[in-house]
Amino acid sequence: MKQVLVCILCLSVSLHAFGQRNYNGPYSGKFLDRVAFPIGGMGAGMFCLEGTGAVSHMSVRHHMDFFNEPGMFAAIHLKGVKNGSKVLEIKCPDWKKFGRPKSGRGNGQTLLGMPRFDISEGKLTSNPPSNDAKAASLAVPLKLGRGESKTVKVHLAWYVPSSGNHIGGDARNDRDRGPCYDPADYEGIPYYYKPWYASRFEGINDVIAYWRAHYDDLRKKSELFAEAFHASTLPPEVTEAVAANLSILKSPTVMRQHDGRLWCWEGNNDSSGSCHGTCTHVWNYAQALPHLFPDMERTLRETEFMVDQDSRGHQTFRANLPIRPVEHGFHAACDGQFGGIVKAYRDWRISGDTEWIKRLYPLIKSSIDYCIRTWDPKEKGVIEEPHHNTYDIEFWGPEGMSMSFYAAALRTMVELSKTFRDDPTRYESLLHKCLAYMNGKLFNGEYFVQEIRWTDLQVPDPTQQERYYRGYSPEETAVLMQEGPKYQFGKGCLSDGVIGGWMIRTAGLDDPMDQEKTASHLRSVHRYNYLPSMKNHANPQRPTFAMGADDGGLVLCSWPHGGQPSRPFVYSNEVWTGIEYQVAAHLIFLGETEKGLEIIRTVRNRYDGRVRNPFNEYECGHWYARAMSSYSLLQALTGIRYDAVDKTLYIDPATDGDFTSFLSTAGGFGTVELKNGKPAVTTYYGNIDIRHCMLRGKK
Repeated sequence: MKQVLVCILCLSVSLHAFGQRNYNGPYSGKFLDRVAFPIGGMGAGMFCLEGTGAVSHMSVRHHMDFFNEPGMFAAIHLKGVKNGSKVLEIKCPDWKKFGRPKSGRGNGQTLLGMPRFDISEGKLTSNPPSNDAKAASLAVPLKLGRGESKTVKVHLAWYVPSSGNHIGGDARNDRDRGPCYDPADYEGIPYYYKPWYASRFEGINDVIAYWRAHYDDLRKKSELFAEAFHASTLPPEVTEAVAANLSILKSPTVMRQHDGRLWCWEGNNDSSGSCHGTCTHVWNYAQALPHLFPDMERTLRETEFMVDQDSRGHQTFRANLPIRPVEHGFHAACDGQFGGIVKAYRDWRISGDTEWIKRLYPLIKSSIDYCIRTWDPKEKGVIEEPHHNTYDIEFWGPEGMSMSFYAAALRTMVELSKTFRDDPTRYESLLHKCLAYMNGKLFNGEYFVQEIRWTDLQVPDPTQQERYYRGYSPEETAVLMQEGPKYQFGKGCLSDGVIGGWMIRTAGLDDPMDQEKTASHLRSVHRYNYLPSMKNHANPQRPTFAMGADDGGLVLCSWPHGGQPSRPFVYSNEVWTGIEYQVAAHLIFLGETEKGLEIIRTVRNRYDGRVRNPFNEYECGHWYARAMSSYSLLQALTGIRYDAVDKTLYIDPATDGDFTSFLSTAGGFGTVELKNGKPAVTTYYGNIDIRHCMLRGKK
């Protein structure tokens, strides 16, 4: 079992764009200023070890506590030396001296001015343990000869069995509860979130006993993971991007409730979670968890289809905490619900558990049928009705992003229908129509656009709906009549415009879309949306994701040929790392490797430790889940994918030449090496049952 995850950064030879730091290399000097590496277990809370050696972000009570820097430190006292007591940290970075919370009074509650203490004389006082103590010291006497070194290990453990987290509205009726509801499943569940470890261990002493008994084994497995992962010969910017974002799994973004099921935030505010419920359209992008911890990932699918889906097939895109049936009073998310269908197929092929997908299949079919009735009621193969999505608004009329998701979901349904000897004709017909419409109506010769449509639909137009229309001023009403509903993108070039093609590739199916047009769209995204410098880019929304002359980035949308709506969707000028990595991986999948690598380098230059934490790519919150789209870069570059159903290893590299890459499966992990055209697999842990190997279509 891969229960402990450690990311160790090794030295590489690729130079940082500024010539001062190697990608995937050590952090030193000014590149340490913002480093804060999460330490903890999945769904168990965390603290961070900063680049200076300080302990910070102490967040062990089931919510983020970003500015919690408790008085925890390591110090050394040298006997017989004047001023021989020192905190074992390097110089405090300048940014900490002013501007943080409560800094106007000199930050007197911090340790920034150390040394100043329970250590100046090196006096050791023995006292019995106390439950009432506000502070404590642990002293370890050492004798060192000249040139000698010793290591003092400090193991930290915590146990917080309860919380005040109860999130989401309960189901109101049998329709909301859905076909899988059994009241017996919810008898005796805690009202508030209870972490899985509190069900596994009775108290802190049990945690400590387990830690002591299994420490050597857990450390060995973690080191095996690090060794296998960093045996990679892939570009170091790729290895760094993947490894750095695995830290999200150890942050408060990820929670694991009493029965072992995962429940996640999108990210974290400074003192709470940000955007609850394992939001389906955000977690669409996160490709690390299904490969590293596939059993846990499948609990997310079970919640989506078996708890959060009602009797109509409508899914809520935010789950309750504790996990329980939810009220269905808001839109389904088009991209989230379509994406769940593709992810269910992906998780089946990763796990090899055909009985699992067999149980889900009727619910998956109900889901796709709901999507068709709701967004394509005339079965034209066109998503024309207003559809909610990851930009937190509804797009009115067909556009490339949602249509590519539709195509991916229909292609998946064709495959699942054939697997279970069901008739795929309906889905095949809709897929054909969907692709024809995209190619004939939405492709402008360079990229896919939106056809804004707000009248003659099944849903009344915005002027007839209080929810949409109540926020319109007279001026906005005039714009509505001329342009259509606000928050659209129309003739814009959307970075996510062909995301369905990326997602279906990560699931192991061929992309049914026209690959020349898809490649053209992605090249246009790189041409128009990629900015090496943001100095001339106006962003009135959340600018610090990427701003100023020193930052580059990939904006979400641009209007290279004009036609920008008066009020485009509100995030259009922003830069999100999860989308940057998604686009980069898709470019690499289609042979545009250097363009993809350029985007990756630009992201990691922003997160190099000088201004931003290299281990916290933030979006709508710290440690934002979407950034785990970076894991798909491994598959994009190597074409490596293990199918546990047919026991086949697929290898289809994006470039020629030898390489070694990391591989994680449900059974174990290791490396895949391609040398002189011949593949070899080294298993570091577990078992990977490979019976066939397909190399670029050759058996």
